[in-house]
Amino acid sequence: MSTSERLIESTRELLWERGYVGTSPKAILEHAGAGQGSMYHHFKGKPDLALAAIRRTAEEMRATAAGVLDGPGTPYERIAAYLRRERDVLRGCPIGRLAMDPDVIASAELRAPVDETLDWIRERIAGIVEEGKEQGQFAPSLDGGEIAAAVVATVQGGYVLARASGSPAAFDAGVRGLLSLLAPRPA
Repeated sequence: MSTSERLIESTRELLWERGYVGTSPKAILEHAGAGQGSMYHHFKGKPDLALAAIRRTAEEMRATAAGVLDGPGTPYERIAAYLRRERDVLRGCPIGRLAMDPDVIASAELRAPVDETLDWIRERIAGIVEEGKEQGQFAPSLDGGEIAAAVVATVQGGYVLARASGSPAAFDAGVRGLLSLLAPRPA
């Protein structure tokens, strides 16, 4: 792995663990096993490196979500697969944690990939809900955008509750509750 790749991957890890303020250039260099000055050789500074790391995290999250949301199954099954996919619940969402980082939110440039990713997920789920309505799987009265917002809120809120309690049980309960509300009714 090249030095720039090690720097990006180390920054991704540290942003997830410590947030923007807690991720110092020194910590990045140590984590990456890179020499002093190598960050500034490849990047303009910490904000530039953080942006590359956040973009990479956002791309990875969209690809992972697409793998499930665009997969086989009915609209309900695809949403269920997204909600039930393997996650490190107690570690939290790498994008969701950035959304709660005041330094990331204060920077339009750093915040953009976070917003774009959450918007992409909501739009993709809203489309799946609309597809389910057309197939008669979901009630015609459901609003795809509102259901998508509820799905994202359940996932992000589930991470927070799980971390607070030290157990994935709260996350799992939220997922089961939402899925029971979305479950197609027998015809």
